[in-house]
Amino acid sequence: MFSIRKKFVAEVEKHSTLKYPHRLNFYDQPPLGEVTIEEFETCALDRLRILAEIESSFARNRPWEELKRFTLEQCSKYLRLDASSAHKQDTEAQRRKDHLGHFVLRLAFCRSEELRRRFVKAETTLFRIRYEEDDRQEREEFLQSRKFGWESVEPEEVKQYASQLKAAASTYLPPKEFEPNLEADKYYKVPWTRVPDLVERRKVFLKGGKAYVPSKEQSSIVFEEFQRSLEKALLVTLKHLPRLDEDTRIFPLLDNLSQGFLAGVSSEWSSTTSSATGDEITADMVDELSRRHFPMCMRHLHDTLKRDKHLKHFGRLQYGLFLKVLGLSIEEALAFWRRSFSGMTDDKFNKEYKYNIRHSYGLEGKRANYPAKSCQQILLSDQPGPQDSHGCPYRHFSLDNLQTALLSMYSSQGLTVSDLPEVVSTVKSGHYHVACTRVFEITHTAQGLKKGEGVDDGESVTHPNQYASRSRELEKKVKEEMDVDVTVT
Repeated sequence: MFSIRKKFVAEVEKHSTLKYPHRLNFYDQPPLGEVTIEEFETCALDRLRILAEIESSFARNRPWEELKRFTLEQCSKYLRLDASSAHKQDTEAQRRKDHLGHFVLRLAFCRSEELRRRFVKAETTLFRIRYEEDDRQEREEFLQSRKFGWESVEPEEVKQYASQLKAAASTYLPPKEFEPNLEADKYYKVPWTRVPDLVERRKVFLKGGKAYVPSKEQSSIVFEEFQRSLEKALLVTLKHLPRLDEDTRIFPLLDNLSQGFLAGVSSEWSSTTSSATGDEITADMVDELSRRHFPMCMRHLHDTLKRDKHLKHFGRLQYGLFLKVLGLSIEEALAFWRRSFSGMTDDKFNKEYKYNIRHSYGLEGKRANYPAKSCQQILLSDQPGPQDSHGCPYRHFSLDNLQTALLSMYSSQGLTVSDLPEVVSTVKSGHYHVACTRVFEITHTAQGLKKGEGVDDGESVTHPNQYASRSRELEKKVKEEMDVDVTVT
């Protein structure tokens, strides 16, 4: 027993001081050692932003180079990984964060087949992007550090199957312009099941259950091995997950992470970090702003409030906090809600609604400064019933009602019937934030926004206030440019 324990302690000490010689990582060994709850959550959330951006790019059918560009931009913000030659950077800390974040998300996403599938796809894509961007020498050192189980093909065997190898090479080389140099090219033999993508595209010669893979396609072996290794690791993690059942600190975090991934939301939007206009608004401005700048969820709440002269509790909460962050002061908020609830007496309004409005501004009760609800919170909490008006229309409306509402709300801003199939397609696949982002792009074409640019540098909508603030920014920018043109003229 003592010898076993001694060996275990030795392993813990070995990996708790784990060094990261390579930027690429197959995540074979879990990070051992002390980790704070804050670090546990932060590393996972930052990595989740990257994976959610990859998912969003797939849902938006971005070309590979565009997907890679947007992913690398997000990586530079949240998950930077410099080359080993960047001596001025703390590459060890960067790689430790990457390592820890991967394993936290592995805990969160091992729990269902759907989560595992989406996680593997996003992680494999991230690995591929890093592989392609890695320094050539460092990449070769990484490959040499692992046993991929490939067997080098001897020159005599290359000559023996020269015609077959040339035929396979012609699928990726223009036959009239280039002739594969079999003497210079290196080939590897692997079981054909290791490279199903190359077999499917007829890029390899098959013989005796082996695929002859040219060095140009060596990456396919690496990517397939990464994917296969991660799939197995997730199933192993699932078996050990019940050990965390009694940890009341960890499980809520894992639930939030997995729910955020299913909702397709990359991060919480904050008015303190946004590029909001900072302009205060008045009660008289709300109606006009709703027609020009509000996302569908808030536009629906506003229209319902105008029609019924009332909103139920969760609707008032969702809409009231949105207006608060948008710039509606407490005085203007009281004026707005009193005017909107015109079907009741002052006494009823003061007794039943005024306190809750002041409470949401931190002026009553525990005096907390409540933030507006993010897309993730709207999608996953306080699910609306048949008579409710809160929630996310892209998720909670029927497809027929959604299309009718979209045309009713946004046709004046350029949305047409021909745009609906693309929006509906993303809704059917469960990417509600992508549908909202696409509507934002369509309705802001007049302000110079192009498809794929999202709300800001390709980012998807993650918060209703992000949508409204960016919309106001674009309008303000156009007006300033027009004023400059007038002045110059």
